[in-house]
Amino acid sequence: VIYTDGGCKGNPGPGGWAYVMRFGTRYREAWGAEMHTTNNRMELLAVINALSFLKERRDRALRSSVTRSAAPPIWLSAEIHVFTDSMYVKKGMSEWLSDWKMRGWKTAAKKPVMNQELWEKLDALCTELGPHFEWVEGHAGDPDNERCDSLVGIAIEELLRKDKKENS
Repeated sequence: VIYTDGGCKGNPGPGGWAYVMRFGTRYREAWGAEMHTTNNRMELLAVINALSFLKERRDRALRSSVTRSAAPPIWLSAEIHVFTDSMYVKKGMSEWLSDWKMRGWKTAAKKPVMNQELWEKLDALCTELGPHFEWVEGHAGDPDNERCDSLVGIAIEELLRKDKKENS
């Protein structure tokens, strides 16, 4: 189970992304930030970073199990559920992506798809890992969604402190 979130202080502005990942008793959280970005880019990067982590771990575990002639770890076959409070991510994955690709990365209005390079990365990861996307209402008390929101704030504050220190 993966919860993701992204946001900006101003839009565009300094932004952060975060994810919380759980499998059984295992828990992982990660976050990052960019100085000049948008909410939508951060929402996408949260999912991309979470799935990239899983892909890297999966690839490493598969290589290891082959060299040791051992059964792969059970988590490799677990379904992946991504919870997002971003309708942009949810609808992008469930409704818009296939149409964008058929139209050569153009919207219904024949304009270029925003964040195409991130959608392409996310599409490749999803093709390989097959996650299920679910929408969760933001700021509605879900503990993992709330934790992601807090981590996004932490990421932005860390970035701003670092930038202030470097430019003082």
